[in-house]
Amino acid sequence: VYIEKDCSAEMTIPPDAQAAKSRHPMQCQIGRQIALQGAVDDYRPHVVVIFGASGNLAKRRIFPTLWRLFRDDLLPKKVNFVGYAWSSLTMLQLAQSFEKYCEVKYTEKELFVRFMKKCAYIQGSYNETSGYKCLQKIVNVVQADADIPVNRLFYLALPPSMFVEVTAQIKEHCMDEGDSWSRIIVENISGLETKSNVILSDHLAHMFKPNQIYRVNHYLCKDIVPTFLILRFGNALFDASWNRNSIESVAIMHKEKSDMTASSACTGQYDIIRDIMSNHLLQILSLVAIEQPASLCADDVRDEKVKVMKAIGEISTQDVVLGQYQTENGSAKNGFLVNRNMPTFAQAVVRIKNDRWDGVPFILSSGTAMNETSIEVRVLFKPIKEGDKVTRVELVIGVHPNDIVRLKMQTEISGMEAMIEDAELNVNYAREDKITRSQEPYERLFIDVFKGSQINLVREDELNCAWRYVH
Repeated sequence: VYIEKDCSAEMTIPPDAQAAKSRHPMQCQIGRQIALQGAVDDYRPHVVVIFGASGNLAKRRIFPTLWRLFRDDLLPKKVNFVGYAWSSLTMLQLAQSFEKYCEVKYTEKELFVRFMKKCAYIQGSYNETSGYKCLQKIVNVVQADADIPVNRLFYLALPPSMFVEVTAQIKEHCMDEGDSWSRIIVENISGLETKSNVILSDHLAHMFKPNQIYRVNHYLCKDIVPTFLILRFGNALFDASWNRNSIESVAIMHKEKSDMTASSACTGQYDIIRDIMSNHLLQILSLVAIEQPASLCADDVRDEKVKVMKAIGEISTQDVVLGQYQTENGSAKNGFLVNRNMPTFAQAVVRIKNDRWDGVPFILSSGTAMNETSIEVRVLFKPIKEGDKVTRVELVIGVHPNDIVRLKMQTEISGMEAMIEDAELNVNYAREDKITRSQEPYERLFIDVFKGSQINLVREDELNCAWRYVH
């Protein structure tokens, strides 16, 4: 179905070799359970609606992601895409805006044309009903053509201030009638003030069921959920020593080399504490400190994450360091001191008050304009003393840009005299001899939503726990 702007229950996983290519080669039972969760429905037609289709997020991320999934045959067989925005564009103009980010090869041109024929565009207002009625007409055309109820996926690539109005319109005009599913993807909302967060969270909970709301946390879509669960509970070596008796400290570090956030920070649109510390780093902390869940279903995993967050003790000002970066001559860089309360670096010591972690400091740090862009977890084990010699073991888990697990230890150098040297054991998921490419976070996100899996997404009570440590 190709329509211009004029408006003129879970299934089984198909035996698709492509789906298996993206899985990490960890052959343990817990890994297989995670990989096989959920299912993609190839029987029903699907309509994916991108609100904010003319914005940078849609052009640079969402449409290119949908193209790659379509190219690799990882989407449901029957799927159509609808862009929705207030901008006066044709479908051709919209396509020209995102095609360069799709990186279409010469041999893929014909396939890209087939992808574009599945796309439509609606110019409409976000606070008026006419555009949403037009959207529902498109869904009705798809449904009539297939003679089967349509599954609907709505992606809100919009500022959080527009979520209430848009979701209210979706609820009134565009939802299914109970014979298929409707799912709403909302982008990160943790940068809002507490009052705005509560209002928005309550609104979404009133409008939709929990299994209809998919809150995006892009860190959780970077394979870290299966990585941590497999590492912890699929390896007896770490599971037995993952406690206060063996671990001295845990450092969770986020570094951003770019200073592109300067202008937004000055205007109050970027907050490293709300956007990074409370939203992303606390999520990683909950995965590091998690107890073994009753099962690998999304709610059981998230129940254990919430228990960790609730066990975090009060964070005092003595445990927090804040800073703003400066130029070499000491003046404020890009006018940051216009807002003296807007840090560009933050570090906090977090303590978990339970039997496993009592007394172990979790050090969370995040900063912009750093020496590199990276996200990593460093688990430092307690030293072992043998006479005058002290040996240490450190486990490093790389989340970005490289998915790695590195175990740093001491080994003996062969020779006449007993000498010790540092050594490393490495697992690199992005090694050069790997035949298949790894999934991008947005690709994993869409696959999870199509399958109905929420294990990599954030639940409302997780957000509530994170907010209470910020305000």
